[in-house]
Amino acid sequence: MRNIYATVLVFLTLGFYTNTSFAQQEAQYTQYMYNTSSINPAYAGSRDVLSMLLLYRTQWTGLDGAPRTFSGSAHAPLGKRVGIGVNVTNDEIFISKESYFDIDFSYTIDVSEKGQLAFGIKAGGQLLDIDSNRANSGGFNTGDPVAEIFIDNRFSPRIGAGVYYYTDKFYFGFSVPNFLETEYFDESNNSNNSSATAKENAHYYFITGYTFDLSENILFKPALLTKMTSGAPLQVDLSANFLIYDRITLGAAYRWSAAVSGMVGFQITDQLMLGFAYDSETTDIRRYNGGSYEFMLRFELFNRQDRLLSPRFF
Repeated sequence: MRNIYATVLVFLTLGFYTNTSFAQQEAQYTQYMYNTSSINPAYAGSRDVLSMLLLYRTQWTGLDGAPRTFSGSAHAPLGKRVGIGVNVTNDEIFISKESYFDIDFSYTIDVSEKGQLAFGIKAGGQLLDIDSNRANSGGFNTGDPVAEIFIDNRFSPRIGAGVYYYTDKFYFGFSVPNFLETEYFDESNNSNNSSATAKENAHYYFITGYTFDLSENILFKPALLTKMTSGAPLQVDLSANFLIYDRITLGAAYRWSAAVSGMVGFQITDQLMLGFAYDSETTDIRRYNGGSYEFMLRFELFNRQDRLLSPRFF
């Protein structure tokens, strides 16, 4: 009974409905402050180093078919004003598998003595694979042939853009990772449905944050991320992190009407950082899962001396 009810919750929460299209949602992260390049191409090269990041998220542990996300990115400056980057993401949700990959390009101008404004573009593609047989193989056969959905690794292009303003203490950015709205149709032989089974809607992101010097060895950074898309509730993420002796990061976050989170990070060396986050749901689904876990690894090369002495907290 637990598995059956949990499966129903997955269907309702993720928007899989028989004879109805559902909107594809981009992956979400609790440690979004380290994975900015995945949503905003203008961030590419802003850290003045070759920055490489791996992130793995498993959501709603113990719930069959729950989301799992793997993301990898790398970005670096090319000279003083140009930055480049690459992002790869694989997102699995119940009967759906989605992979997308992007190349970022940014150009930065000085707008004040301390402020810089970057403009970025993002281009790439994505593959969407939906197979209702995955539900059957997992023991969740609905017994309804009308509910069968099949989309076989359909490719669609991605084109996005963003702006990013930052100083040593403050930043804000606005971005649309993909302007193109693509509809996908059921490819199963027994499908008589001519309407779209899935649709990729444009997502609009706004991010901002500020770093306060509480003491010589403790920095405090509140941050905000909002995500807007048609057909889904507004997502608001509030976070607050403390950086202690440039080595240990402790923080908490709140996702509006969804979850509360705890975060910890360790700057093991000047180049290597490990991060961990745990989410606890605030909705009814919390009774049927063990929370969400997120692991992050960041490795940076070719640090400039000033970055070693005074690392930027974003």
